[in-house]
Amino acid sequence: MRRRAQAPPSPLPQVSGIDPVRLRLPADPDGQWPDLGHYLAARYAGTRGAGSIAHLLRTGRVLGPGGRVLRPQDPYEPGAYVWFHRDMEPEPVVPFPLRVVHRDAHLLVVDKPHFLATTPRGSHITQTALARLRAELDLPALSPAHRLDRLTAGLVMFSIRPEDRGAYQLLFQERQVHKEYEALARHDPAVALPRTVRSHIEKTRGVMAAAEVPGAEPNAESLVELLDTRGELGRYRLTPHTGRTHQLRVHMNSLGLAILGDPVYPQVTDPAPDDYRRPLQLLARSVSFTDPVTGAPHRFESGLALRAWEDLAAWEAGT
Repeated sequence: MRRRAQAPPSPLPQVSGIDPVRLRLPADPDGQWPDLGHYLAARYAGTRGAGSIAHLLRTGRVLGPGGRVLRPQDPYEPGAYVWFHRDMEPEPVVPFPLRVVHRDAHLLVVDKPHFLATTPRGSHITQTALARLRAELDLPALSPAHRLDRLTAGLVMFSIRPEDRGAYQLLFQERQVHKEYEALARHDPAVALPRTVRSHIEKTRGVMAAAEVPGAEPNAESLVELLDTRGELGRYRLTPHTGRTHQLRVHMNSLGLAILGDPVYPQVTDPAPDDYRRPLQLLARSVSFTDPVTGAPHRFESGLALRAWEDLAAWEAGT
């Protein structure tokens, strides 16, 4: 079997728990890039990073193996690695804590608050669960075993050691983790529950909302159960059997039971990223599985609560 080549270690330290960007320079059989500057200019042409990468090169902040400072006029070397940290605008601080639910030598489980992304993506870099946990707990090798949507609160699992990462990620890939969510939505007696919802969900990159494709082979399945009612409000247990993007939000919306506070379904409202007044009332309530490293059975429960269930008026007022 052909072994995959290992990348050399980064010459850059982490900044606030964020890994540096690493690029491997591709083959150039036609000789179209006479130097490093021409290649990077072509790679980032037409993107927000075009000016930033040029500035990083000019100021000596692009490094090669061994920490050697690279310049725009340096020869282009196919197969070589280069590293740099992206210039980032200050991010609004997400003013909610992460609570550790479980920690051992291999596994970290935390309660993620609403509005905090799990991993760096787009404009969310330092204000993510991964970056904050790496810094706060001094765990530079921490890796997510799965991801939880930025607007959803609740349990997220991380592997502490790089050699365990694949085992925990495989749990989710092979659907060996039983997950239950709690959601608040209006109560409609005409919607017969419990019900298993199946559909084909597609999420197009760059489009905020996922869409169901009528007539296509189902690729998403969710069990929806009504737990309790309070006036016109219902409290629901949602059990996903697959893991499509926005799956539970899409399936609840398809039942006419859009989750309270959803800024995408049924209509995209696009609130400001630092508008924390009315969080999506969706919570990853519990996970249970057999630990692939230790063999121990685990069941973890979130300590968070959905605020609108206790005080709907305060949630609606955003206080």
